Amino acid sequence: MKFFQKISYLQYPMMLFAMYFAIKPYTYIFEVGMENQDKMFADLNSLLIFMGLGISFSTLQDTTKTQNKFSLKTWQNPKKGKRTIFFIAFFTFSILLLGFGLFLFSEKQQFKDLSFGIIALAIGLIGFLKASIEMFNNHRLDKNDNHTIEKP
Repeated sequence: MKFFQKISYLQYPMMLFAMYFAIKPYTYIFEVGMENQDKMFADLNSLLIFMGLGISFSTLQDTTKTQNKFSLKTWQNPKKGKRTIFFIAFFTFSILLLGFGLFLFSEKQQFKDLSFGIIALAIGLIGFLKASIEMFNNHRLDKNDNHTIEKP
């Protein structure tokens, strides 16, 4: 197994940490209500950071392989592949602009702090976009002469 393929498995603990920070605010919402907004924003920021890290680690996987038939069919079809890449790019750069906008123009410190988590998520999504483009180039049927790329 390749080195980066092994490192990519760190995506799972990162996503588990993200899930922890997604669930954690509910524990004190039920105890004290919405009074603890600083803790909730801190947990939301941690959630976004760990999601960004998890997505970043997931992009280290081998892009010559797909995980299932649905993704293989998506990346083999030029129209579907381009549409998927456009959607991922639009979503990624929208999240990035939101993070920069909150950082630059927000007057509340809570939102400025939250912007770091949003930017970390966007950086992870940029890596995901790059991996998606590589998967599309590796699997598209209209440009590849070798159609024997490993199938799931």
